[in-house]
Amino acid sequence: MGCNRSVPDRRSERVIKAAILIQKWYRATMARIEMRRRYSLSIFRSIEYADEQDQLQLSKFFSFMLDHYTNLDSVSPISTSPTDPQVVGECLHITEFEEKIDVPDSYYGPRLSFPLTVGDANALIHAFRNKQRLHPHYVLQLLCETRRVLKLMPNITHLSTSYSKDITICGDLHGNLDDLLLIFYKNGVPSEQNRYVFNGDYVDRGKNSLEILIILFAFFLIYPNNISLNRGNHEDYLMNLRYGFTKEVSSKYKEHSTQILYLLQDVFSWLPLATIIDNKVLILHGGISDTTNLDFLKALERNKLKSLLRPPKSAGGRHDQKEGISTTGLSKHTANQHDAGKTQHDSSLSSTEPSGSNLPAGPTQEEWKQILDVLWSDPRSQNGCKPNKSRGAGCYFGPDVTAKIFQRYNLKILIRSHEFKREGYDISHGGKVITIFSASNYYEEGSNRGAYVKLDPELIPRFVQFQSSKHTRSLNILERVGTIESSALKSLQELIYAHRSELISAFAQYDLNGTGCISVPDWAAAMESVLKLELPWRMLRPRLAQMNPDGQVDFMSCFYDLKMDQPIKEAQPALVETLCRYRKDLEIIFNIINKDNSGLISLEEFSQTWRLFTSHVGIDVQDDSLDKLVLSIDHNKDGHIDFNEFLEAFHFVHRVEEKENS
Repeated sequence: MGCNRSVPDRRSERVIKAAILIQKWYRATMARIEMRRRYSLSIFRSIEYADEQDQLQLSKFFSFMLDHYTNLDSVSPISTSPTDPQVVGECLHITEFEEKIDVPDSYYGPRLSFPLTVGDANALIHAFRNKQRLHPHYVLQLLCETRRVLKLMPNITHLSTSYSKDITICGDLHGNLDDLLLIFYKNGVPSEQNRYVFNGDYVDRGKNSLEILIILFAFFLIYPNNISLNRGNHEDYLMNLRYGFTKEVSSKYKEHSTQILYLLQDVFSWLPLATIIDNKVLILHGGISDTTNLDFLKALERNKLKSLLRPPKSAGGRHDQKEGISTTGLSKHTANQHDAGKTQHDSSLSSTEPSGSNLPAGPTQEEWKQILDVLWSDPRSQNGCKPNKSRGAGCYFGPDVTAKIFQRYNLKILIRSHEFKREGYDISHGGKVITIFSASNYYEEGSNRGAYVKLDPELIPRFVQFQSSKHTRSLNILERVGTIESSALKSLQELIYAHRSELISAFAQYDLNGTGCISVPDWAAAMESVLKLELPWRMLRPRLAQMNPDGQVDFMSCFYDLKMDQPIKEAQPALVETLCRYRKDLEIIFNIINKDNSGLISLEEFSQTWRLFTSHVGIDVQDDSLDKLVLSIDHNKDGHIDFNEFLEAFHFVHRVEEKENS
């Protein structure tokens, strides 16, 4: 009997041991997957913030370009003739648009009539869902009407709840139309009974920024008292030049893109800065600082700041420097002082400076600072307020700063956006600060959920999460994380290649014997000293560099896995590296000087601009190497190059991708 009882006991013991082993294996596997997900998202975020810093640090050069190619304080964000009747002065009357831009009978998209109806808005949603495009005639009409109504709105709008009405708050959408349509599907379209606050960053990064704006502006015109549209830091034409919105509009509307972009620049400047619900909930895009003054924000002229990346000029004609942003203005005179060797180039780049006496008063330093803080700041867990070094603008504000402004204005909740959140939302500062982020799959398919928050009359937040991609749902967790990790590592490897020379110099400082190998801590220290991304380099080492049998890092292996898509033999390695590093900046410059949206730029114009740019950022490139490269890509020998084609030559190919996947 005892032996018979022992058999089931042993079997049970084996089953229990097997279950424990399976649980350990599962937990270890999930921990490794989670670790991969976290460092992949850290890579994306670090590169994104570093790119924002680059944009802010180079804003003075772009301001110089904008001032000299086109006086942008009075005309468009893309170089435009000041005699063009469609961009001089205030917006043309609607009947003038009807005369100038005909809608042909062959156009089968939505036809809008003003004042707009719900049927018009639904027609726009249906058209955009089916990849149709709104005729420029109606786009311009819609933007003019939107600006007219926005001008009537205060800097800080007020909404109130009732027992029959909730209010829905949405965060960043960044051009992802599928997210907006999914929100409307789950939560209903805006109406008098279904009110919304959209908290900025409608544009850039995604492919359908303009469609999102058109839909939101249409509903805003129908329900101006029931939908609030706050401004984000990407509702800024200098940001749009870098992050894709300008290029999107130019490609979709070509000959009419100048007028559309001009109107959008002004519409963005009229977007309200914040929304307050029931005098208790403050909603703004970025955050606050220890100097944020809501009364001051209510009283300033918000439309004077077309771009936060162009700080106010002092009486001496130079931009002020604030919050760690390098914002010294580069006037024509100071540009010549900056590099006397390029004096002969400036005359062809510059145009007549506008007369200061004929221009309206610009924003003050305090106005710029107040708006910069509410559009760019982020919360942190430590007390105090300090400059936001990760982004290069705004500040980090702690729980004590939140408590102080809550006490001063009798607030209960601060709802903001501006930051990627994996679950679509985040709660901090003891439940007082809510971050809401509505762009799902922001970095890559499966990288994050989007979310929106609903407030009832009790002001109790209820979060709704979503993810717009059907493809993501068809993948298992290992496949989703693998896709995210692969994309993050590609971005990081491209950044490493773009800083190849600096990294090799940093590695050499640790390689005293010239072996080509250094220790893992030294490798990690060199990577951080150059890239300054605050990443877990030791953890990432196996994916970025090879080890020798002695446990040393072969630092040159960091560059093995990349090559250029279309190598140009005339391009010397140092020049290729420079062009890769400043590819986005060159694209912005091209957008500024591409006067006719033809995609072509003269060789002389390109060479002159390039020399100004390299002088400004302090890089040394041999003139003859650039001349050889430029001449080699002038295929038609007509003195012009296709600049987009030129940039395409500097795309990366990851040669070991297939091997890694296998």
